[in-house]
Amino acid sequence: MPIQISRSSAGLVLALLIGPGIARAQEPITLQQAIATAQSRGYQALAARASRDAARFRDRAFYSRLMPQVSLGGTVPSYNRSIIQVVQPDGSTLFRPQNQTSADLTATMTQRLPLTGGDLFVTSSLARLAVTGQQDVKTWSSTPVSFGLRQPILRPNLLQWDRREQPVRSEVSERQYREAREDVALTVTALFFDAYAARVVLANTTTNAAVNDTLFTLNKGRFEVGKIGENDLLQSELALVRARNAVEGARLEYQRSLAALRLALNLPVGAPLELSVPAVVPDVDADTLVAVREALRNRASVSEAQLGEIQADRRVTEARLNSGIGATVQASYGYNASAPDVSLAYQNLLEASRFSVSVEVPLLQWGSRKENVQAARADRERAQHNARASIEQTSQDAHFAALQLTQARRTLALSAKADTVAGKRFEVAYNRYVIGRISIDNLYIAQAEKDQALAQFVQALRGYWQAYYRLRRMTLYDFEGARPIE
Repeated sequence: MPIQISRSSAGLVLALLIGPGIARAQEPITLQQAIATAQSRGYQALAARASRDAARFRDRAFYSRLMPQVSLGGTVPSYNRSIIQVVQPDGSTLFRPQNQTSADLTATMTQRLPLTGGDLFVTSSLARLAVTGQQDVKTWSSTPVSFGLRQPILRPNLLQWDRREQPVRSEVSERQYREAREDVALTVTALFFDAYAARVVLANTTTNAAVNDTLFTLNKGRFEVGKIGENDLLQSELALVRARNAVEGARLEYQRSLAALRLALNLPVGAPLELSVPAVVPDVDADTLVAVREALRNRASVSEAQLGEIQADRRVTEARLNSGIGATVQASYGYNASAPDVSLAYQNLLEASRFSVSVEVPLLQWGSRKENVQAARADRERAQHNARASIEQTSQDAHFAALQLTQARRTLALSAKADTVAGKRFEVAYNRYVIGRISIDNLYIAQAEKDQALAQFVQALRGYWQAYYRLRRMTLYDFEGARPIE
């Protein structure tokens, strides 16, 4: 059944709205509206959105790098004036001044090969060389097209590991963003009920001050006719002084809490802000099995655990292959030509091919390779244990978040009932004191119990909404709408 806010709480709200010195806004804001505002324009939400956008751009950049990459580079020009050694026809060597000007331009298209981790490239280049000095030389060299391959052997395929990590990394960032939005909801809920509690306290202390002022006036008349002693009159006056002092402190706390809420909502300083607390709370069926299932399906911690295990496996592979026997194969095939004039540089093309295998064989490592592999495997075991612990903790958090919401609802129902009963008891005690049926001590006891019950009710209402949004945060699931939070 829906839980109604007690009549005494509603009366305090009314007393606050008509009380002196309280600014009123045109449109009251509900908790859900405050959360929506903070999630759209609050600083915390804007920072989270920027982090998500950065992660999305990095993800797009990663997949863009998997496409063929085209670049243009070269030296235009290079000039060198120096004295160099020149071998003469008779075999002697003379030093002669020389001016050399060169320029080259190369267009390259590369494509990474995910299956092997190598690079396939196609190049086209044109170069010019001009030498003046003992002998003048002017020539052009062209390579219209050249196909090549660069392939590491017995080395880790870094691109393949990157392709395994990137989808999980992207998923982590998206889930972290959704969790950050729910963190905003939790923060705003706390600030909202800070302000609401301060408002209720201000209303309650204002009411108490008015009641105690009436009682003091009444007791002065009774003292003058000898119906009460001086001790009761002084006790009544002390209660009035304390009540008035409490009003001033409550008013300052109310303004402070409103300022904190404005900051969270990114509202201008001093902007009118009136809170509207709904008369009922949603009746949410927080099934623990559903909570655990959705938490394991939606939480960032689960994806982070998966990413950690992938990275640990990668480090083991890199430790095993990077320090062992390895080789690199490079091959290219194309055509080139040279001529004294650029118009002839693309005629009479000759075949140009190149092939090389570079080998690296470690001979003496003093056991470092073995130790590095064992260290990586130990790190992988640590990552696996941490992943299991993280998943278990995620399940446990979701389970108890669901139970906490159920308990918070029961607590709220009891607190609402106690608030109503305590308010009615004080009303009865006040009327009985006015007609002289009870002592002033009993009246102040009833007043204190009324204040305590009201504070407990506000705390229970706060606890319910915090439990509600904590369950959303722990599961990234909307139980009220029965759908994942997107």
